[in-house]
Amino acid sequence: MTRVLAIETSCDETSAAVLDGSGSSTALRSLVILSQDVHRVFGGVVPELASRAHLTAIEPVTRRALSEAGAELESIDVFAATRGPGLVGALLVGVGFVKALAFARQRPLVGVHHMEGHLFATSLEQADAVPPFTALLVSGGHTLLIDVEAWGHYRLLGRTRDDAAGEAFDKVAKKLGLPYPGGPHLERLAKEGRAGRVRFTRPMLRKNQAPGDPDYYDVSFSGLKTAVMNQLQTEDRRPKTEARNNNADIAYAFQDALVDTLVEKTARAAEQFRRARVVLGGGVACNRTLVNAMQERMAPLGATVYAPTARLATDNAAMIARAALYHFERGQRDGLDLNAYATLTMPGVIT
Repeated sequence: MTRVLAIETSCDETSAAVLDGSGSSTALRSLVILSQDVHRVFGGVVPELASRAHLTAIEPVTRRALSEAGAELESIDVFAATRGPGLVGALLVGVGFVKALAFARQRPLVGVHHMEGHLFATSLEQADAVPPFTALLVSGGHTLLIDVEAWGHYRLLGRTRDDAAGEAFDKVAKKLGLPYPGGPHLERLAKEGRAGRVRFTRPMLRKNQAPGDPDYYDVSFSGLKTAVMNQLQTEDRRPKTEARNNNADIAYAFQDALVDTLVEKTARAAEQFRRARVVLGGGVACNRTLVNAMQERMAPLGATVYAPTARLATDNAAMIARAALYHFERGQRDGLDLNAYATLTMPGVIT
C-alpha cells in the first residue's frame, strides 16, 4: 500500500488530501478544501489575490488533512501537487510547498495534470467509473470531450473554441445580476423560467455534421453569451406589463441551449466509440439539469452516466492524489526542478 499526500492550488481552492491505495483499490483518508470567498467581491477570480490566499492557507489546510487522516508526515510515501494547467502563481504555491516537503522527508515527488485529475475523481466514489468511457470535463476554465480507452490513454475529441462552459455560466449569471460563482445561482433561477418563452440556437450543433468534421465534437459558447446579452437588451425595451421577472426565462433558455449542446456532443462520442459508460467531471458536473439530461439521452444508447458529488466535482486534492498514485505505480518520479504551467498538454493523449 502507498500513502499519498496531495495538494491542489490551481485556482481559488486550497486543498489537501491523504489517500492510501494500491492499483485500483484506494481509500480516501481525508480531504480538506478551503474556498476563497474574497473573489465574490470582484465577480471573478483575481490571480494575485488567489496566490496570496494560498500562501496563507496551505500550511493549516495540510495540517488538517493529516490530522483527519490520523497520519504524520513520516508516514507519507509520495508527495504530489497539481502542476498545471491553471493560474501559474497559484500553482507555484502548491508545487513549491510539496517540493519542500518531499525534499525534507526524502520522499518521491509526482506532478499531476489538473484535468487528468478530474478524469479520476468520480472513480473515488463510484467503483464502476473506470475505462473505457466517454468523458465530459466541464469547468470554469475548460470544456473537454475525451474518449478514455484506458487510464493513461486519452483521445481528445473536442474542446471549447472560446469560453468554457463554467465561464459562460459565470458571465451570463453576472449579466443577470447573480452572485459569483454564477453556475449554482443561474441553475436555481432557471427552475423558475418558462420553457419556450425564449429560445437560443444550439451553438456548433447541426444535423448535417459528421465524424471527421472539425466542429463535430468542438463547442463554442461566446455566441450563445452574446445572444443572451441581445435578449436582455430586447427585454429592457419592452414595457413592464407583467410582474414576473423575465430573467428567469432567459436563464432557462441559456442553460437549456448549453446543456443540450454538451449532451448531444457527448452522445455522438459515446455512440461512435461504443462506450457503455459516460463520466462527467469538473465544477459544472454539479449541475443537476446537465446530469439528468445526460442520463435521459444516454439511456437509449445503453450507456450509464457517472457524475461526481459536489465535493469531488470542484477542484480538490483527492483527485490529484488518485492520479498521482496511478503515475507513481508506473514509475513516474519528478525532480526538484518540477515547475508549474498555465497551459499544459495532458499526458497520454493519443491521436
